[in-house]
Amino acid sequence: MSLHRSDIPAAVAAALADGVVIPAHPLALTQDRQFDPRRQRALTRYYVDAGAGGLAVGVHTTQFAIREAGLYEEVLRSAADTAAAWTDRPLVMIAGVCGRTEQALREAAVARDLGYHAGLLSLAAFGAASDDELIEHACAIAAEIPLVGFYLQRAVGGRDLSPDFWRRFAEIDNVVAIKMAPFDRYRTIDVVRGVAEARAEDRVTLYTGNDDHIVLDLLTPHRVVRGNGEVTLRIKGGLLGQWSVWTSKAVEILARAHEAAEAGSMPLDLLTLDAELTDANGALFDVKNAFAGCIAGCHEVLRRQGLLDNLTLLDPDEGLGPGQAGEIDRVCAHYPHLADDTFVAENRERWLS
Repeated sequence: MSLHRSDIPAAVAAALADGVVIPAHPLALTQDRQFDPRRQRALTRYYVDAGAGGLAVGVHTTQFAIREAGLYEEVLRSAADTAAAWTDRPLVMIAGVCGRTEQALREAAVARDLGYHAGLLSLAAFGAASDDELIEHACAIAAEIPLVGFYLQRAVGGRDLSPDFWRRFAEIDNVVAIKMAPFDRYRTIDVVRGVAEARAEDRVTLYTGNDDHIVLDLLTPHRVVRGNGEVTLRIKGGLLGQWSVWTSKAVEILARAHEAAEAGSMPLDLLTLDAELTDANGALFDVKNAFAGCIAGCHEVLRRQGLLDNLTLLDPDEGLGPGQAGEIDRVCAHYPHLADDTFVAENRERWLS
């Protein structure tokens, strides 16, 4: 049975529209590359207690290779069951949906049956396909589950997408949000323009996935000329790999950004915070090595906090990039206010129980 956006519980839909912190959930493995249910549950509990408004599972930070490893359903089930047992607070549950149409339909069905509210639609499998092909694919998946669009940066497998594509995508009735992660100001604005031109701003909520520009994305009002007038759109929340770590601090940052947007002001210390968080993300995402260690960097922070006990990834060739550990040392020392080490230390054993 297909899921329409009108079927999403009202409290969940309201949270998504208001803008929340949605960590891109990592994958916990044992040293021999087997799924580690205990550590995985601990991560989910951490995000819930940190105040996250939702979880994104089966996405890039979870490692796309969970599909080939046969872990997709198990990992999604773990997050959904753990979150439901840990809190009665409404959480926006988003599942990564990847591959060509046949695979994406299977994943959408799994996510829907597990109680997920939307699918984050990756188009990376479509290479140089035309906009018509991409929209046909999106419509097929939207017939099964509400969609969150995903503008993935080129460095990790994405492709360029035009404002006209985003207009057509936003016109699909079962689209509820778009995660913008091109790591490119020009292309981020293309998405904003597309949503405005589709007149979908009241239905499609904009989320930043630009881990290099988080705070300014959340603070910037985008004025778009439309017809004889103009419309203002804001990026309301974040669905981010960066927010898979230091999550309780991310919740504080989003709250401050919402307060500033409501007041119509931009405190200078938030601009400083934007630069600091970008510098920290450069270390965590291994920018100096073309993002090769972007997943491992997040794992390293979680390992140092004791939530994970190793840096094992599904791909044995993946790990921290040259010099990345030193860069993580540097940003942790320079920006201790970005970290939530004390919060984790106070609760870790309870989450691991």
